[in-house]
Amino acid sequence: MQKIELEIVALSHSITQSNSYAVILGELGGLRRLPIVIGGFEAQAIAVALENMHPSRPLTHDLMKNFMTAFDIALQEVYICDLQEGIFYSKLVCFTANDTIEIDSRTSDALALAVRFGCPIYVNADILEQAGIENEGGEKERSPISAQNIQPDSENDLSKLSLSELNTLLNEVLEQEDYIRAIDIRDEIAKRNEQKKS
Repeated sequence: MQKIELEIVALSHSITQSNSYAVILGELGGLRRLPIVIGGFEAQAIAVALENMHPSRPLTHDLMKNFMTAFDIALQEVYICDLQEGIFYSKLVCFTANDTIEIDSRTSDALALAVRFGCPIYVNADILEQAGIENEGGEKERSPISAQNIQPDSENDLSKLSLSELNTLLNEVLEQEDYIRAIDIRDEIAKRNEQKKS
């Protein structure tokens, strides 16, 4: 059974299912992409880790990582091992001093943990052949993870807000633990500050 290594190349709002998101996994050294539909909570958990944001309290996946680390359990790899009726099945391959254990996991949760542990993500070659799509643009490079892609509709057009209003809004969304929106606002603030320097 051949394994192919993947990396997260994009997160976006799902166009096929409302209130869902898609995580796009790209083949390392190849052109194929594997889109997987995930829920909003899991999309936020992945985005927070990719953007190196630090919530005031641990999210569920942070708690899981802290628990595993406290008991000297390392996440060695995530393996997307099966696809049945459009549902991807994954395993967490965990390593302890005495044993290697495979734990059944939802793929979205497995990916959120993979980002936190910095471990590789693998897929069964047959699954990539069956559900993967060829990247038509021929780009091999990682696409930027954009909070705008995750946020389906911005409640406010951030470009119309002043820098002071953006900072106030950022504090509000952080208090509400809306980290997806916070990434978007933080990026707009950074862009404005960069424009001031030029």
